[in-house]
Amino acid sequence: MSKLGLDPEVVAKARRLAARAAEPIIELARTHTTVSVERAVLRLAGVSGADADGTPWVNRIVDAVRAQVGLEHGIALPVFHALREHQDPRELVSARFEVPEGAQAVQAGKRAREAVARGIARIDANRADRDRLLGKHGDPEPPWVYLIVATGDIYEDIPQAQAAAREGADVIAVIRSTGQSLLDFVPEGATRQGYAGTYATQENFRLMRAALDEVSGELGRYVRLTNYASGLCMPEIATLAGLERLDMMLNDCMYGIIFRDINPKRTFIDQRFSRQIHARAGIVINTGEDNYLTTADAVDAAHTVIASQLLNERFGHEAGLTDSQLGLGHAFEINPDLPDSFRLELAHAQLVRELFPDAPLKYMPPTKHMTGNIFAGYLLDAFFNLAGVLTGQSIILIGMMTEGIHTPWLSDRDLALENVRYVRRAAGALAEDFHPAPGGFIVERARRVLAETVDLLGRVADDGLLTAIAGGTFGVTRRPADRGKGLDGVIEQADGYYNPATEILEERP
Repeated sequence: MSKLGLDPEVVAKARRLAARAAEPIIELARTHTTVSVERAVLRLAGVSGADADGTPWVNRIVDAVRAQVGLEHGIALPVFHALREHQDPRELVSARFEVPEGAQAVQAGKRAREAVARGIARIDANRADRDRLLGKHGDPEPPWVYLIVATGDIYEDIPQAQAAAREGADVIAVIRSTGQSLLDFVPEGATRQGYAGTYATQENFRLMRAALDEVSGELGRYVRLTNYASGLCMPEIATLAGLERLDMMLNDCMYGIIFRDINPKRTFIDQRFSRQIHARAGIVINTGEDNYLTTADAVDAAHTVIASQLLNERFGHEAGLTDSQLGLGHAFEINPDLPDSFRLELAHAQLVRELFPDAPLKYMPPTKHMTGNIFAGYLLDAFFNLAGVLTGQSIILIGMMTEGIHTPWLSDRDLALENVRYVRRAAGALAEDFHPAPGGFIVERARRVLAETVDLLGRVADDGLLTAIAGGTFGVTRRPADRGKGLDGVIEQADGYYNPATEILEERP
């Protein structure tokens, strides 16, 4: 039963408006492709590696096909038609391409589907392995403790991640190197240099997954691995995550648009394909609404978070994600000097919990109002942890009292883990006893935010989501649909376009 007494008709109206706002974007994604989607198809078909200069073969092949015959018909038909005469896919960079027709197109499509199906079968096998290991090692009870590792060196990340797991972390996130989201290629191999993070590569995924499997066996509980499927290579990184059995991926429909100035059309097309991969792989996505509150006021903009979550839910469902894979994000970012700030936080967190009862919600700690006073910061993190327990959040990202001062030391992480362990242990099942007073401050605040969300979604549905984004509705940042990075990588599909990956994924066994 709702602790907030939310009106089911108002909630249903919000979802209807979100669906109406999302539909033109879904149609855009269905009828267009991008260079990264086509590169992901090649990766599923088994193409990997890079040339002597570090340029991935998938980039070189896609660029060669696009230069000769375009990508309006997809990469699969011209590549698998050309493979009749080339045994090694790397030879394709100098091949002559054509778009086959008739019987030749049927044969090329058949060979492409068989190759891509082998990649998807590997993703299926990894999902089965995860289920087996969860049964073997055990799955920790929520809220899961989520901790970030970010040294830049994968071989330094591994022991830190294992140590964090031993201290109680349930989810390890290897944050990406600054700026990787703006690279239109995925680096190859194990990397030892990064900037405020470690490059997302297939080999780095493999190494960290093996390390966490090892510590999972030691601890008797499955430790999840998270990375970032955002930016210009979102479909490819999602594919690599599925191929290497990652468990969660940051994958928001608007984060790259608002905070990385990636073209809106490119982002929405890429995110649909990436979410289809995540759905098949059993990966939980994490959305990025918490970031809106770093640029906008957490009270005034609370309804934009809810609106974005409802849009993310609609986009996710259409791509095949279940509620159990929707790690919708929100954050504890209200100015602590504001009277009743904790009550406001509880109202917002409980509202999200009740709107999405089956979603593994990801709750983010305070960052914007961490002042450098580590004692006040540690106390604020404790209040955040308490709010997470009281409102039944599923995933709690560990807050650091040195946020904004320096990259956390190991001792900082130990203290942060001690903080959340204490709160979880002391509070126990306190959520059972948390019942806001009917008509009281918390209930009325939650209802007001929901009403403002309905009003906003009504305007977005009428004016168009791309127009709303261009006007700075989300995160107070204006991003027009004809601007931003990556627009030149968007291609409208022609009649006869063929993508064996989407064909298989949309069959949804």
